[in-house]
Amino acid sequence: MTAATISYSSAGITSAAGVISLLDEPQIELKIFALNKLNLIVHEFWAEISDVVDKIEILYEDESFEERELSALVASKVYYHLGAYDEALHYALGAASLLDVNQSSEYVDTVVARAIDQYITQRIKLCDDGSDITIDTRLELIVEKMFQRCFDDAKYKQAVGIALESRRYDMLESAIMKSEDIPSLLSYALGIAMTLLQKRTVRNTVLQVLVRLYTNLSEPDYTNMCQCYIYLNEPQTVVNILNKLISGSEDELLMVFQICFDVYESATQHFIDEVMEGLGIKQKKEETTAMEVESSEPVKPSEEPVKTVAQDSAIDKKRAQVGSILSGEIPITLKSQFLIRKNSSDMLVLKNCKDASRNAVCHTATVIANSLMHAGTTCDAFLRDNLDWLAKATNWAKFTATASIGVIHHGHETNALKLMSSYLPKEPASGSPYQEGGALYALGMIHANHGAAIIPYLSEQLQTATNETVKHGGCLGLGLAAMTTKNSDIYEQLKNNLYQDDAIIGEAAGIAMGLVMMGSLDEDALSDMVQYAHETQHEKILRGLSLGIAMICYGQLEAADPTIQTLTEDKDPVLRMCGMYCVGMAYAGTGNNRAIRRLLHVAVSDVNDDVRRAAVISIGFLLFNAPEQCPNVVSLLSESYNSHVRYGAALALGISCAGSGMKEALSILEPMINDPVNYVRQGALLASAMVLVQQNDHMCPKLKTFKELFTKTMSDKHEDVMVKFGAILAQGIINAGGRNCTVSMRTQYGHTNVPSVVGLLVFTHTWFWFPLSHFLCLAFQPTYLIGLNKDLKMPVMKFKSCAKPSTYAYPPLLEPPKEKEKEKVSTAVLSTTAKKAAKSKSTAATPMEVDTPATTADKKAEEKKPEEKKEEKKEEKKEEKKEKADEEKKEKKEEAKFELIANPARVLVEQRNVMDIESSSRYSSVWNRNGLGGFIVLRDTKGGVEEDIIETLQPTASAEETTTEEKEPSPPEPFEYTE
Repeated sequence: MTAATISYSSAGITSAAGVISLLDEPQIELKIFALNKLNLIVHEFWAEISDVVDKIEILYEDESFEERELSALVASKVYYHLGAYDEALHYALGAASLLDVNQSSEYVDTVVARAIDQYITQRIKLCDDGSDITIDTRLELIVEKMFQRCFDDAKYKQAVGIALESRRYDMLESAIMKSEDIPSLLSYALGIAMTLLQKRTVRNTVLQVLVRLYTNLSEPDYTNMCQCYIYLNEPQTVVNILNKLISGSEDELLMVFQICFDVYESATQHFIDEVMEGLGIKQKKEETTAMEVESSEPVKPSEEPVKTVAQDSAIDKKRAQVGSILSGEIPITLKSQFLIRKNSSDMLVLKNCKDASRNAVCHTATVIANSLMHAGTTCDAFLRDNLDWLAKATNWAKFTATASIGVIHHGHETNALKLMSSYLPKEPASGSPYQEGGALYALGMIHANHGAAIIPYLSEQLQTATNETVKHGGCLGLGLAAMTTKNSDIYEQLKNNLYQDDAIIGEAAGIAMGLVMMGSLDEDALSDMVQYAHETQHEKILRGLSLGIAMICYGQLEAADPTIQTLTEDKDPVLRMCGMYCVGMAYAGTGNNRAIRRLLHVAVSDVNDDVRRAAVISIGFLLFNAPEQCPNVVSLLSESYNSHVRYGAALALGISCAGSGMKEALSILEPMINDPVNYVRQGALLASAMVLVQQNDHMCPKLKTFKELFTKTMSDKHEDVMVKFGAILAQGIINAGGRNCTVSMRTQYGHTNVPSVVGLLVFTHTWFWFPLSHFLCLAFQPTYLIGLNKDLKMPVMKFKSCAKPSTYAYPPLLEPPKEKEKEKVSTAVLSTTAKKAAKSKSTAATPMEVDTPATTADKKAEEKKPEEKKEEKKEEKKEEKKEKADEEKKEKKEEAKFELIANPARVLVEQRNVMDIESSSRYSSVWNRNGLGGFIVLRDTKGGVEEDIIETLQPTASAEETTTEEKEPSPPEPFEYTE
């Protein structure tokens, strides 16, 4: 009997025993026939076939058997159904050409996915770890087939993902170049490289590939190229690109301006300084002495933003414009203008906070909330209107109150010294040291991350100060102004202050040293700080150093692992806490699985509560680029028996999900607001405000509930002070920057914002030190869309929002409580007086008077009148309510489907994708990208026609100016006195 004489169909059979028995036949043809039939029915009868899988394996191992590949395929399918996927892949590789990766079935998908996973693992070991490993050529063949399948099906994003994970840079390039929309796929690859790739060397290699592809485009994308060079830390290459474009056409010059705005938003001070130096743009830095501050005349040279030295030539004029952008002069001015113009703070909220402040802690909380609510708006009306109330602040509360002026005027560098002149240190010392220290802190906050003009003055004040409070403020101010500059002279000055071994000075010096050396991973700085941390006995200094060390490790990924390992194994709990913050900073925004596992392990195993709390908080820093993952990670931790872990879980949600209004995060935070432990409730209130910032009832229906909860908690006389502190700060956060800022660690262009990361990190230490709460304003990102012409001025124009106006509108302001109408109460009439009145009427009546019935009827009518009036009033009120309801319904029905917003525009993060320039506008954007936000340089299509330019608004007058510069009233006109 041969295979040719056998007719066998899989249809209608109930057992595979007959086919299986053929495997025992000596004839090779029968065995091949059996394998062919088993391959057809294996998915239905795999349980029976599994009993003889060893026989099929023997056939595969027999090299003389001509259908080895077929036997391998059958064995692979059997093992697939048994759940032994490694064995299934092993035999699938043996099936070679018989395994059709283009076939759509669960078996093929599973085996291919397993093959890709194994290939990726081996490639990572080979490329990243340098292991001496040989990859199976059959495995490579399957992956190659999958790449080809992706290309054939036009699924290029899948191919890019596999190529990035498997380190196949050749396939990455092929996938992008074969795509129909190359620029879009390049942006997709860049986004993945910056958010998902967790190895610094791999990320740099991918960026270099992308730069080469950007360069080879028919129209090179210089904007994204420069973003890649920022991450690669190649300022000279950016200089070369800018030099090439500056000397080109007008469109290329406009592109230079757009690139400079992006560089300013994304790069560090150190990187920008090197670019300016490479372009030949010098910065004028004139020192300001204490004597100049004392003078009544404004100190103009040092207070003006950094100026550029430009000659008369056209090229140098263009360089001057470039310098004004890179130095921050124009971006900071434009942001200030946006915040001043669009300020819509709810002053009634502050009034309620003030009325609820019955102790020093709540007083300080209200001052901080006011500064956060008006951050960058220059509006200090609340402080001016409540000077007597503000004067109650003493000692460190006065320090915090004075520093809050810096938050309100954050970014408004012009006349900063004049603004703070009445509070700054003078010779001879006459003012309060708390006020003077707070003023230096405020100056640093005004010039944060852009302090070239103010650094000499702050350095001089720190050097001459003798009081520890003044030095504390001086260190914080100098650190903020010199953030990310890596200036060795400033670092040495701060280190000398640290070595004084004063707890108050040392804490600020430790934080400031980290700010100056941010992200450098400088070995000398780390060695100095760790060594001194082991020597000092002051816990405050240790805490300051822990923040400083963490900042130095920022963005260093695996390069920071040795430092992290040393710190996490230290016996001192504060240094172990530092190790947790180092993990959060080194891997910020990467979502690194290994880092998250380390943090989770410490969160449930360390014996110290502070360490556990820091570990959970750091999870928020790791996941801010993937906020949807954070609720799942911390949901169990939010129910931990340890209250410090619960507090950390709340803040982690606030940090990672800030400004998202995410329902999952709010559902975890809502029950935590009723936690039995007060500081957990405080953390839940702060975190929920971060999540709900810039939300409205349309975007987040729970907003009203949380706002009412904040107000109720704040006003409750019986509530604990710690909880009230959190509720008052929450009011400031949710109304951040005049309700025009969100809390975010990402820039308008989607890149990690260094000052925002710093701000949130230091803000977490409000737990220990209230004045550090001002750092939160660094994490406030104005949600603006500002169009600029070729002269870098704001033209009169409109943007179109393709969404209903109510979708992204401001939430309604609080309404003052309505006064109840007092009802008239009828006067009480005694029975005796009623009897006397009746007698007098009866005696006065005459027989001829017959109209008594009429008078009684009138009386009854008069008695009925008040009741009728009440009913009429009720009916009128009902009618008014109906009319209002009808009007609201009409408004809802008639609401437009789009909205035209004037430049500069308030555009929320979610709103950017529906924004466009008005179709009838004379302007168009020089850079076409998905979604409009941030600074947009515009091309004028009607060149030569006069433009309408928006006038610059002056900032709100300060309290000092209103008292000294207010004009006296004019004398009355002449008059004659007569009796």
